[in-house]
Amino acid sequence: MKNILMSLKIKNIEINNRIILPPLVRFSMIGTDGKVSKKLLNWYEEIASDGVGMIIVEATCVASDGKLRDNQLGIWDDSFIEGLKKISAIGKKYKVPMLIQIHHAGFKNNFDLVEEKVLDDILDKFIIAFKRAKEAGFDGIEIHGAHTYLLSQLNSRLYNTRTDKYGGNFEKRMYFNRTLIEKTKSLFDDNFILGYRMGGNEPALEDGIKIAKYLEKLGIDLLHVSTGIPEERFRQKAKIDNFPEDFPLDWVVYMGTKIREYVNIPVIGVRNIRKEEQVSYLIENDLLDLVAVGRAMIFTKRWVHKAILSYKKRKSKEV
Repeated sequence: MKNILMSLKIKNIEINNRIILPPLVRFSMIGTDGKVSKKLLNWYEEIASDGVGMIIVEATCVASDGKLRDNQLGIWDDSFIEGLKKISAIGKKYKVPMLIQIHHAGFKNNFDLVEEKVLDDILDKFIIAFKRAKEAGFDGIEIHGAHTYLLSQLNSRLYNTRTDKYGGNFEKRMYFNRTLIEKTKSLFDDNFILGYRMGGNEPALEDGIKIAKYLEKLGIDLLHVSTGIPEERFRQKAKIDNFPEDFPLDWVVYMGTKIREYVNIPVIGVRNIRKEEQVSYLIENDLLDLVAVGRAMIFTKRWVHKAILSYKKRKSKEV
C-alpha cells in the first residue's frame, strides 16, 4: 500500500515523499521591484530543511504589468535570474526538487476586447520566462492555468468568447497552451519537469477533465488541480455538481481525485489540507499522487517533520 513516505519519480527527478509545498505568494516578503529578498530565501530554506518532498515556488510574473499586486515575484527580464538562482540553490542544498510557477494575472474586464497582438506578446514573454527559469536552476516549471488568471480565462468556455485564434471552440481556447508547450518542448529534457496548475471547474468538472486529458497529450508531466472560473450558480455554494457529501475533504480536493481517474500522469491535490491524517487518507487510498499543504506550513513551524512523526506513531500502534 502506498504511504506518504514513499518516493515518486517524475522523469529523473526523485521526490522523496508525497507532501509538497504549493505556490504560496508571500507578498509581505517581496518588494515592489519583484526581486528575491532575504526574507523569501529564509522562508524557502525553512520549508526545504523540514523535509518536504517538493516545493513549487510562488506565482512569478512574466510581465511588470501582469502582476497580482505590486509586490509579486518577477521573471520578466534577465535581472531576476541571479536572485532566483538563490532560491533553486536551496532546493539543491536539501535535495528537494523545486518547480517555479510562471504566471500572468490576465484581464478581468473586457477580456474579449484585448488585442490579439497583446496576447501574442504575452505568449512570447512566457516562452522567454521558461528559458530564464531553466537558467536559474529550477527542476521544472508549473504553468499557472487556474484561479481566473490569464490562462484560466483563455481555457474557460464561460469566460472566453473571443473570435480570434485565442478563442472559440475548445481547440482555439487551448491555442495559448498548445503553442507555449510546443515552442518550449526542447527545454523539457529528462531533468526538467513541466507541470500545470489547472482549474478543475472550468467552468464545470467535465471541462476540467477534458482540459486535463488534452494537457497530458500535449506533454504535461504533472497536473495540479485547483479552481477555475465557476458557473454563476456555483458561486455561492462554491461546489460542483454531484459532489458526494460523504467525501471527507474539500470539494476542490475531490476534483483532483476525479481528474486523476482520467489521466496517466501524476496529480497533485490541494485545498484546506491541514493534517497528516488527511494527506495519508488521500495517498493510502490511491486517490492522489502528491498532496499540497499550504497554509498549515505557514502557521505551524516544522509541519512536515511533525506530520512524519505523527504518521510513524500511528503506524506503530497499528502493528
